Amino acid sequence: MKHLLASLDKLAEFDEIIDVRSPLEYADDHIPGAINAPVLSNEERVQVGTLYRQVSPFEASRTGAAIVARNIARHLETTFADRPQGWRPLVYCWRGGKRSGSMTVMFNMIGWRARQLDGGYKRYRGATLEALDALPAALQCVVLVGPTGSGKTRLLTALDQAGAQTLDLERLASHRGSLLGALPGIAQPSQKRFDTLLAARLREFDASQPVYVEAESRKIGSVALPPALLQAMHQGNCVEVISTREDRAAFLQQDYAQLFENPDWLKAQLQRLLGLHSRDVINSWLRMVDEGRRIDLARELIDRHYDPAYTRSCHTHFTQLPQALQMPFRPNDPDVVDQARALLNSARP
Repeated sequence: MKHLLASLDKLAEFDEIIDVRSPLEYADDHIPGAINAPVLSNEERVQVGTLYRQVSPFEASRTGAAIVARNIARHLETTFADRPQGWRPLVYCWRGGKRSGSMTVMFNMIGWRARQLDGGYKRYRGATLEALDALPAALQCVVLVGPTGSGKTRLLTALDQAGAQTLDLERLASHRGSLLGALPGIAQPSQKRFDTLLAARLREFDASQPVYVEAESRKIGSVALPPALLQAMHQGNCVEVISTREDRAAFLQQDYAQLFENPDWLKAQLQRLLGLHSRDVINSWLRMVDEGRRIDLARELIDRHYDPAYTRSCHTHFTQLPQALQMPFRPNDPDVVDQARALLNSARP
């Protein structure tokens, strides 16, 4: 079987990458671009594992082989029915073992030039963690700092449209990163999936050019940033995004519009702040939700919650903040891309 193995550095040489792990394993994380063609379903994987522990490894292998053979046959008749004769797939499972080995052998018996990923997903995961530890040190981070509602994310998007290199961590995390940052109905990726997406993005950057990134804390919702990236951000040059209080309140009202469409969810999020704020304050915010007083709630959150938290966090972590380039920003105006271009021009030596 050694002649059927391929290493991680050969990924680009294949026509397709096939993940044969169970759907739950695939959903937790997978190699970017890989399709899922499980040779054991979630339930079948549990069944085989139970046989291994409670009966014997032999009985688990015999039963598992029969299930795998049936599932490979089904994939050949459906998933891969239209693949051409010269098709060259790369197949992987958890550790490059029996699941991917079975499919690789069958593909080669048919005549396809299939290879099995040496070490499987486990080796890919190790390479991802190594990348997250090594790549951030080469970044020229330019960090957008500023209190919530100043429009940092909108500016980051505008910078991307203006041609700058940008790292949108909140998009990768499916979370806005603040008190009300969870996106109703949209689950965050697992930590492994976030790591994979982040490593893939870091590999795309030109290290000779700056990378604009929004200031974030150690965690964005439920996922954590790698320490090396946090260090690069904390030591990077800063742009302080300055918006008026009224612009910020209007921006928050727009940005959180869908939250007001789900008042029970919004109130539940506000109640989580009990302990940071008194019950009377929380109750007053809940009444604002019930009464539809969106702009009043936005102003209250700015004054009582967001600004004090921003002062505590940024002045502690971002070492270049005292020398930050200050950028007055109008996040609600239609010329945000022009404002971003002006920032890029002013930042050039």
